[in-house]
Amino acid sequence: MLISFALLVMVAVRSQSLQGSPAINSTAAAKQDILQLKETSHNFGKIPQGRPATYNFEIVNTGKEPLRLENVLASCGCTTPEWTKEPIAPGASSIIKVGFNAYGEGAFTKTVTISYGGNQTKTLTISGEVYKSPAISAPENPSVQFLKQTNQ
Repeated sequence: MLISFALLVMVAVRSQSLQGSPAINSTAAAKQDILQLKETSHNFGKIPQGRPATYNFEIVNTGKEPLRLENVLASCGCTTPEWTKEPIAPGASSIIKVGFNAYGEGAFTKTVTISYGGNQTKTLTISGEVYKSPAISAPENPSVQFLKQTNQ
């Protein structure tokens, strides 16, 4: 029984020393998130078909070192992100411009994934609804021609 008690104490002491170890403590091992997004989504509302729409997402480097975005990848070819390839200084902000071509009619939700800091990612989401535009402009109103003639 004395041996069992001694083993139990040794295991408890060893367990406590491992918990303080940075290799075991997941919060100490996790990298600090240095990319802050002012917003993570944007709804364009209703967009006429065939008219591209864009939105600028603001990002901020909250770290102490310059931050380089490794990649910004859209979920499909109808969405096009543009971003700076230059490092973002600590405390500085930058813009990720997300374009949507509005070719297909109907509701949409698309994502853009930002890769940075080795293995960290953040996701932006755009959404809205594309409606079919009239093929031609409004029909000519004969009354307008009559008014133009009488006002001359």
